[in-house]
Amino acid sequence: MRTHDESWRLFIAIELPASARKRLTDHIELLRKALPEVRASWSRENNLHLTLKFLGDTQVTKAEMLSQAVGRAASAAHPFEVIIAGCGAFPPRGQPRVLWIGIEDPSGELGRAHKALEDECALAGFTREPRTLHPHLTIARLRQPHGSRQLAAMHQETGFEPQPVSVSAIALIRSELRSEGSRHTIVSRHDLS
Repeated sequence: MRTHDESWRLFIAIELPASARKRLTDHIELLRKALPEVRASWSRENNLHLTLKFLGDTQVTKAEMLSQAVGRAASAAHPFEVIIAGCGAFPPRGQPRVLWIGIEDPSGELGRAHKALEDECALAGFTREPRTLHPHLTIARLRQPHGSRQLAAMHQETGFEPQPVSVSAIALIRSELRSEGSRHTIVSRHDLS
């Protein structure tokens, strides 16, 4: 039985097709093998996704209300296409801590879907994200400075051949942090109208 104060670590995201995840994993493996001494937490293939909103620890009793808000936002959006392209690091200057691959939104539909999602979540009592959405896929979190600049430079020089991805749903996902890495479970999935 769930207690009233039990919480889940939640986020809202767009799932990626297996073909895109495989290409991303191939890029990750290339970097890992080239510089194995760099300490990094690499994203696993099954966990690669495009985060739209990170909610963090959320009371389980609010999960259904959140799921309904995601459903309303999804029903207001239409299927669209994004392009996975471009490689970079955060922060852009100084010691890199995160490696990412970019997401282009040529139709503007991703931006509109994100705004609808923020609006619906705010109406349901969830805090709006104060920052503008800069869509990207995190592929690694760099744990130590040694070799991180060299790895980031190689990541950017290698690049990522642009890959279009069709988006037809938004998912509410639970993330459980475990010693072997995080495990993601779909709480609810909502098709775009």
